[in-house]
Amino acid sequence: MQQIFNFIFKNSNRILFLLLLGISLFLTVQSHSYHKSRVISSANFLSGGVYEKINNVSEYLSLKTQNEALAIENARLKSLLFKTKDSSAIKRFQNLKVTLPDDVVVSKVIRNSFNVHENFLTLNSGSDAGLEPDMGVINNLGIVGIIDKTSKNFATVISILNVKSQINAKIKKSNHFGSLIWNGRSTGFVQLIDVPRLAAIRKGDTIVTGGQSVIFPENINIGTVDKVEIDNKTHYYTINVKLFNDMTNLGHVYVIKSKNRTEFNNLEKTTKHE
Repeated sequence: MQQIFNFIFKNSNRILFLLLLGISLFLTVQSHSYHKSRVISSANFLSGGVYEKINNVSEYLSLKTQNEALAIENARLKSLLFKTKDSSAIKRFQNLKVTLPDDVVVSKVIRNSFNVHENFLTLNSGSDAGLEPDMGVINNLGIVGIIDKTSKNFATVISILNVKSQINAKIKKSNHFGSLIWNGRSTGFVQLIDVPRLAAIRKGDTIVTGGQSVIFPENINIGTVDKVEIDNKTHYYTINVKLFNDMTNLGHVYVIKSKNRTEFNNLEKTTKHE
């Protein structure tokens, strides 16, 4: 305590000067609107900068929650989009309502293989979330694969980078269909085979799902035409398709549920037996 008094007595002139300076500045600001506005502006700038830094840290720490919320919202929007009947598709599929899924389940890829010939993914959702085998899996860029097996809390997915994968697809601008496969070479490309030579194809054309099954709705993005060749055995086109998706880097995905899938599959099996 004695040291504090000694400090005050020793620096009394300086303290008095600073006190008077502060009072004079306060009176000047209060009596002049210009000075007052400048001080307030400076104070807001400083406090705003501090709040901005705090908010940036807070947003960074909450990125996981925000990403999950965005994924759920995207799933809701995709569900609404799939329920919207495309005017060009109504005539062709007016009795095939199974092409319009009624729900989308948000899930996350927790394991992803892409460096072997038969690649699989594992999702952190399973039968408890309504997942079943043969459901389509997509993300915001395009198709990812098809559900293979499920447990209560997990599901395995046959990746489109699997030599046993075969998905109905088409050239978007011409509606010529083919089968989407993978030749086991590059993780960035798949192949669309059995496309008739009558099809007009150019590099850069968009390839989408064909919609001729209950797994994927029509017109889900896949990729673009990179190269076109003629198969000497079948005399059909084989199209090298550059994927929109980076299959080596997958996060949240959406599993497409179709309420009439079982009915449709049973009907097809009955028709084949007859």
